[in-house]
Order: sequence, then C-alpha cells, then structure tokens
Amino acid sequence: MQLYNDYNSYLRAKYGCKVYRIGIDAGFSCPHRCAYCNARGSRATYADPRDSVRAQLEKRIRYLRETKDARKFIAYFQAFTNTNAPASKLKEIYDSVLPFEDIVGISIGTRPDAVDQEKLALIASYRDRYEAWVEYGLQSAHDKTLARIDRGHDYKTFLEAFTRARAAGILVSAHVILGLPDETKDDMVHTAMQLSDLKIDGIKIHLLHILKGSALENVYRQGKVKVLSQDEYVELACAFLEHLSPDIIIQRLTGQGSREDHLAPSWALDKTGTIKKIEEMLKERGTCQGTHAA
Repeated sequence: MQLYNDYNSYLRAKYGCKVYRIGIDAGFSCPHRCAYCNARGSRATYADPRDSVRAQLEKRIRYLRETKDARKFIAYFQAFTNTNAPASKLKEIYDSVLPFEDIVGISIGTRPDAVDQEKLALIASYRDRYEAWVEYGLQSAHDKTLARIDRGHDYKTFLEAFTRARAAGILVSAHVILGLPDETKDDMVHTAMQLSDLKIDGIKIHLLHILKGSALENVYRQGKVKVLSQDEYVELACAFLEHLSPDIIIQRLTGQGSREDHLAPSWALDKTGTIKKIEEMLKERGTCQGTHAA
C-alpha cells in the first residue's frame, strides 16, 4: 500500500529518473512579512543572492551532477515573493532558465495576493517547454488564523488566485502549516478537506517553527506561543494526510528554516526522522493518504 502520493515518485515516474529541485534566490522581496518569517525568507542554504539566477543554476547543477549523478532538474524560484515585480522584469528573470536543456520544470513560489492575470499568463507561457507550477503560501483555510499570524490576506484571496492559475493551465501547490496558534486538530483537518475539495495539484506540509528575528520570536520567548512536540506533529500530519485526496501530490511532509536561524522546536531539524515516524504511524493505523477523504 502506498502511504502517500510523494513528489519524488511522481517525478521519477514522469521523467524516468530522480529529478532535483534547485532553490533560487532571484533577489525578490515580499510585499508583506508574516509573523513567522524573518529577513532571510525561505532561501535555500546554498542559494547566494549575490549570484545571478543563471550562475546559481550553473553552480548547483554542476554540484548535483558531480555528487548525485543528477540528470534532470526543476528551477524553483523559492526565496521571498517571486512575482513581486512587473511582468516584464519577471520574464527577464524567469528566462534565465531557458539555456539549461536538462531543466524540465519551473516552479514559482509566491503569495496569492501578489499575482494577476498578466503574471499568470507569463508563467503559463512556459508550459510549452516545462512543467509549470505556482506555489501559493496559504498556511490555513481559516481567516481567524490568517489574521493571527498577520498573513495579510484571507482565504477568499487564495481561492481567487487558485482559480485564475488553474484556468491558465498552471499546476498549483499550497503551503500549509500545522500547529499555528489557536488552531485545533479539527481546524487543520478542515484545511485538508477544503484543499481536497478544490482538487489542488500539490501540497507542502510544514510545522510551525520559530525563527530568530521573526515577530513570533518575542511572543514565543514570552511563553505565549506553543510549538508542537514531535509526536503531536506526527499525529497531526497523519490525520491531515488521511483526509486528503490520494490524487494530491505531497511535495513536503515537514520543514524548517536554516540551522542558523532555527530556534524551536529542536526536533524539527531531524526531517528524516520525522518523516520516518509519520510513515510508521500510518502503517500502525493501517491508513494512508485519502483513507478518510470524502
């Protein structure tokens, strides 16, 4: 029994080999900073914003070829809000991917309130050559939670952005955080059910972690925000998966910031161990992704 529809297996089946994602820092900023973010954004540790996009790709592809015998890659515009510029500037940046024959996909990380029809049409224009994704930071389907974490938009804004991207033929992924302040298990399961109803293409599941320099750091140090234990997170992740359509691609099961910035919880740095525990719990429960999906 397949426990969940993991991204690596999806890519391997489609392209015949392991496909490596390359996180890019293209020098964007964010129009709004959430309570859990700090000044580094979600930059990959190896991405050097002083380098051009082309130089970042060249360095990382060379490294992956030498160390992993890698053959296929996805260019992931990851750090900050990667639509936070005029469409003409975005095209100049995204076109940096074009010279690389072994890149098979392009993925744009952004906010649902930072896209418009012109920008989505630009992303869709790459579909002739690449598997084109847009990754929206959602975090929760509950407006009370989005306000609590100062997300800067509501769920309706996400729905509108999703609908526009889907109409443009772009694959859509949502980022979700488990363990956000004041959210119950039922709240988190409800988010899974909402995304299942949308038939979204992919989901990245994260845990709430505290980064140095974020607005949540002071609140955490004052004891006003609780972080999950590893066992709590594992149980929530299993419940989330069980209520999620089996067709949705799971692009991530857990995550954390850089070790330099990470404050809590300490167990979050053990991604491999956490994923193993999630898989073990699903086996013990005799469940898998979609077991309780409508």
